[in-house]
Amino acid sequence: MPIFLIILFWVLQILIFRNFAFFNMAFCYIYIGFILMLPYEIPHLLTMIIAMAFGFTIDIFYDTVGMHMAACVFIAYIRPYVINVLTPRGGYDATMEISIQSLGFQWFASYAAVLIFIHHTLLFAIEAWGLNVFFQAIGKIVLSSIFTFGVFTLLQFLLFSRKR
Repeated sequence: MPIFLIILFWVLQILIFRNFAFFNMAFCYIYIGFILMLPYEIPHLLTMIIAMAFGFTIDIFYDTVGMHMAACVFIAYIRPYVINVLTPRGGYDATMEISIQSLGFQWFASYAAVLIFIHHTLLFAIEAWGLNVFFQAIGKIVLSSIFTFGVFTLLQFLLFSRKR
């Protein structure tokens, strides 16, 4: 399944969402959904390497010189810590897939919202690189996080529908 997800998220980002923005403030970076859905049992270092390579390919098409790569590596780095904070005392099976259907909407929404917001904060902070566009960057972070979360949640329901 991960190869299918790599191709799907990459194609969606490059062909559809690359030039799709609301009022030049809300951008959809759906490609990070791939990183969020990587299996938990993949070693931490390997997850960061995968995120680095994936972010680098996005940077090539966006001509952003490492911005997406840096944000991807950072969310891959903090991902296990976010999962550990959100995991209940009984824990989850380490081989369980990370999706709304496996873990429930509330857990998945918390997990995805936190990592999407962190990714977008880092990405737009690198882009702004100064206080003169501070409020515009805050607007982009919030609106893009909401937009990306909405599209990612919709994709979760479309891709991983419950089998009856």
